[in-house]
Amino acid sequence: MRDKILYELQKNFPLVKRPFDYIAKSFSVSEDEVIKIVQEEKNRGIIRQISAIFDTKRLGYESSLVAFEVDKEDIDKAVEILNSHPGISHNYERNHQFNIWFTIAIPKNSLFGLENSVKLLAKLTNAKDYIVLPTLKLFKIMVKLDTTGKDSKKEKIKKKVYKDISLGELHKKVIKYSQEDIKITKEPFKDTVRKIGIDYKEFFEILNELKDAGVMRRFAAILAHRKAGFSANAMVVWDIDEKNAEEIGSKVASFRAVSHCYLRPKFENWPYNLFSMVHGKTKEETDNIVQEIESEIEYKSNLYLYSSREFKKVRIKYFTDDIKRWEEYYAGQTC
Repeated sequence: MRDKILYELQKNFPLVKRPFDYIAKSFSVSEDEVIKIVQEEKNRGIIRQISAIFDTKRLGYESSLVAFEVDKEDIDKAVEILNSHPGISHNYERNHQFNIWFTIAIPKNSLFGLENSVKLLAKLTNAKDYIVLPTLKLFKIMVKLDTTGKDSKKEKIKKKVYKDISLGELHKKVIKYSQEDIKITKEPFKDTVRKIGIDYKEFFEILNELKDAGVMRRFAAILAHRKAGFSANAMVVWDIDEKNAEEIGSKVASFRAVSHCYLRPKFENWPYNLFSMVHGKTKEETDNIVQEIESEIEYKSNLYLYSSREFKKVRIKYFTDDIKRWEEYYAGQTC
């Protein structure tokens, strides 16, 4: 029961007045029992957060994966500086010459922009070298850990067609408040609709409008991978022929254990252009999954990059002044 509820929460959290009651009915249990289970998993740190998950680019932010080469003795200071940037959501140490990997998102009104922000961070952290790896093609982004152990190895990835949307102030207000972690109560959206000044009906209509436009990917629970039992998470990178990227990327993305799959640029010092995040409970399990992928696709070479340390994993706060304040603080620095 507990594992099934955790799995369901990762898919789509019900956008209704009493979502835990809605979940309870599908499992033929009481609302109080579901709330108790979810609160316990929050207390244990299994559930990091339940909130709206937004598409950075569709919100007008420029974003990229970035890799730094930092001397071992400089890592702690570098991590402190990188983690202070509000636009950096994920930051890991990986087993490679490029040992610090992070994702960064920068708003349109940034003082520095993405390129100069990375240059400044490289200077501040004494990075010896770095590569900026923006997304050229997205094949999959869906973190959904199979806590039940009963799902199939593969899944169909549906291509989505999104509706056009022009974000108004009310949209931005809904985004601002719905990115916050909800309370585990019978009416978890009660405070949110009060702060925004709208009723439940309009709140859910706007969230669904944002979803139809691809601005909101989904409203769901995010689990702490290691605490949930998925301790062997590898970023596997592949050198593939870009002409066949659509076919190859789709095959890799079809594996349920793959949560992220992107095409990114190559460089002289970085020959890999297909990136995949593979999740397993053990290194052996993850390696076996990657070996299955290897048997199904054409590639020139690949690299398994396991994370040795997680320095930061948060949701970016959109439409706040946090990045502006960070940039103003460092405005005197030269790039």
